[in-house]
Amino acid sequence: MRRAWDFIFVAIAAACAFAALAVLGGLVFAIARRGLPAISVSFFTEQIRLVGAQGGILWNLVGTVILLVTAFFACAPFAVALALLERVWLRSPRTKRWLRLGLYTMNGLPSIVFGIFGFIVLGQWCGWGKSWLAGGVVLGMSMLPTVTVVLIERIAAVPSRYVEAAAGLGLRESQIVWAVLMRQSWGGLITGSLLGLARAAGETAPIMFTATIFAGATFPKAIAESPVLTLPYHIFILAQDSFDPAVGSKLWGSALVLLGLVFALSLAALPSRLRLHEEANV
Repeated sequence: MRRAWDFIFVAIAAACAFAALAVLGGLVFAIARRGLPAISVSFFTEQIRLVGAQGGILWNLVGTVILLVTAFFACAPFAVALALLERVWLRSPRTKRWLRLGLYTMNGLPSIVFGIFGFIVLGQWCGWGKSWLAGGVVLGMSMLPTVTVVLIERIAAVPSRYVEAAAGLGLRESQIVWAVLMRQSWGGLITGSLLGLARAAGETAPIMFTATIFAGATFPKAIAESPVLTLPYHIFILAQDSFDPAVGSKLWGSALVLLGLVFALSLAALPSRLRLHEEANV
């Protein structure tokens, strides 16, 4: 009887997995079929014209990359600090649980909450207005839990014999942290950052309040009142005018490029993620 229930459970789980993959494959196919006709060299080298009906996504792509790079540098120091705090310096299991709970709660917050926070604190109180830096900081906040948790897992996977050997050689705790733990865990930081950036690349709500406009911006030249163009917001605006065939073609082409960017970031994180699980099981 138990074997029968195990078989039923495995069959249901497999059916759910195949259903999810089928939905994902259908979405990718639909976007690719509609977006491929718009893809050309000029699509990546020209700027937007005629409210999206003509031109390309040059500055939208550049602005998206600027925000992602800014988000990484805004997030990485805090992720390293929190991961080391949880694995090295916090001694109380209860405090560690509260830190983990805070990270999971932050990870579950709707993205629009980060956008409103950035709009009020960075845009109004700090006087930045719509700024690429404000958008990057907000995206960095949204990806902080993902990067921190992955880095915590990577530090936990470092063999204890490495730490014991370093302590036996007389290294201080700070030296062990930087020469052993972090040296063995940089891959976790990169993996977590790639996964977080894959999520941040598709966010619209945080940046529409803090960083992006639809047209008229190029490369930022200041911090305050220096917005950028981005792919998610570009797609969001074009979707409202998608009844125009010319606009619809640019819409699906932009969606395909954004999908490719997210897929590339996720795929780049996969080898390190698999290696992390293998080392954790050793």
